[in-house]
Amino acid sequence: MNTTSWGDASALLADAGVAEDASYYRQFTRDRERAALTVAMRIQAAWKVNDPDAFADVFTENGSLLMRDEQLTSREDIRSYMTRGFQGPLKGAHVKGWPIAVTFLGDDVAMFVTEGGILMPGDREIQDSNLIRATWVVVRQPDGRLGLVSHQGSPIKG
Repeated sequence: MNTTSWGDASALLADAGVAEDASYYRQFTRDRERAALTVAMRIQAAWKVNDPDAFADVFTENGSLLMRDEQLTSREDIRSYMTRGFQGPLKGAHVKGWPIAVTFLGDDVAMFVTEGGILMPGDREIQDSNLIRATWVVVRQPDGRLGLVSHQGSPIKG
């Protein structure tokens, strides 16, 4: 297997203007695991400040997001959806999660599973109805940037 670097997680996050939370990685501490997981940290950071552009820009141009009952199939669809959401029912909400599995499907493709959910304004813990398990597919693009190709979440309870 090609061991070409996925990049340094700390540097990737610094370049994105995101503070690194080393506890997020849990047991996934190999360099490329940490690098791949920066994608999820960037998504969480965008939610924290309700920034639809930062959120959408994590995705590849043809990225896919299943959000509740809506399947979004491009970065611009995702940007539009999150703009409406952050101005409406998701205003002030943020997400929190943690990885439970990380797998590399090839030299340039990672898939990981996270568990977490949406915290609505005032929530201190994720409500059962907002608890999800999500699957992420990340690619290392030819220019070295990491892009989110697909994110799909499914409710765990409720």
